[in-house]
Amino acid sequence: TSLSMAPDGNGGIYYALDKSGALQDMENRNISGLHIYGVDNVLTKACDPYFIGCCVHHEVECGNKVVWRAHKDEKVGVTVTLDNQMHVVEYSDISREMAEATVNNNNNDNKLVYGAANICNHYLTVNFIKEKILTELSSIYHLAPKKIPYMNLKTGELIKPNSNNGIKMEMFIFDIFPLASKWIVMEVLREDEFAPVKNAPLSSSDSPDTARTLITKQSIKWLLKHNVEFVTKNNEKIDINQLNNEHLISNDYLCEISPLVSYQGE
Repeated sequence: TSLSMAPDGNGGIYYALDKSGALQDMENRNISGLHIYGVDNVLTKACDPYFIGCCVHHEVECGNKVVWRAHKDEKVGVTVTLDNQMHVVEYSDISREMAEATVNNNNNDNKLVYGAANICNHYLTVNFIKEKILTELSSIYHLAPKKIPYMNLKTGELIKPNSNNGIKMEMFIFDIFPLASKWIVMEVLREDEFAPVKNAPLSSSDSPDTARTLITKQSIKWLLKHNVEFVTKNNEKIDINQLNNEHLISNDYLCEISPLVSYQGE
């Protein structure tokens, strides 16, 4: 048995901020809060003034931006409240009953009860990181049994075990949410702010192709508000309402507005 070093999950950001000196630099420059988000979401609104403003206005230590789950099988963590604390339940840990539970109302819209999907879009204060997170890091890490490949030093053969043969210490970035005594959750429209790239090209969901389609749809929506007309290369008018996803996925109909031109369609 031996101890090996390995990445500790995206929750390692807190230790990295401290060890690198970045946290001290923020304090020196009177930076009070951070907007942290995943790089795989191409529709993220960096430094969203509404989200950050909401968190600052309510003087929270931690904020979490969510979208509603698209369907019961979507593989996203779910934001929940437990004992007045904010938690995120990973999709692999949520029971089938919870994943499929719907609201019993007169609208018959089958809205999911546990539908607040975590999209890795958070606000944290520097004081919260320094005074609560860093002091509790050692107790937040959890043990995860893993199938860890290793090399046979005698034969040079790479062994890929079929069963768990090791334990990894890891932490997710949201594991610190319960430490916040004052927090807030903001729901936004997924078509405006959630286009993740997690799967290979040509996959039916969360792929580069679907992300480009969502960017195109958003850009078209913004342009239509300003009465812009769309034409082909041959200067033929395009009826946007007649375009389907297959059209939008093709390179012939790509449309993107640079963030240097507009932040949210203004």
